[in-house]
Amino acid sequence: MATLDKFDRQILGLMQQDCRQSAEQIAHSVGLSATAVQRRIKRLRESGVIRSEVALVDAQAVGLGVSVLVEVELAEASREAVIDGFKRRMVARPEVQQCLYVAGASDFVLLIAAADLASFERLTRELFFDDPNIKKFRSTFVLESAKLGLALPLAD
Repeated sequence: MATLDKFDRQILGLMQQDCRQSAEQIAHSVGLSATAVQRRIKRLRESGVIRSEVALVDAQAVGLGVSVLVEVELAEASREAVIDGFKRRMVARPEVQQCLYVAGASDFVLLIAAADLASFERLTRELFFDDPNIKKFRSTFVLESAKLGLALPLAD
């Protein structure tokens, strides 16, 4: 775990709000020089604290109107090869927005984006029905996203 000071946390907080801000803008907000901010951002990227800088795209605007939470139970969840294989398959599918390996009644919880119900149904056939390692899966359709975010709370 990286050691983060007050300035690192402030910089990260600002970048989570809008990563397009210039080093000069961030520097003005946190009270450092632009050069110091650039060095810190470089260090945060290289150390893996900043994993990626992306645009959040509205799913509805690009024709992906169906969001589904899917709980998956594997038949042989104790086998490392089965778990790793499932993870790799989910990572490779762009429709799978999140793949969480969990403890509890299910082995994985997925967030899937699809154009419509027919697209989702085709995807379930590909991902789940044809895989002998899938014991069962349960789908929950999202009616509305009351909050959708990726920003982490960064306490000082």
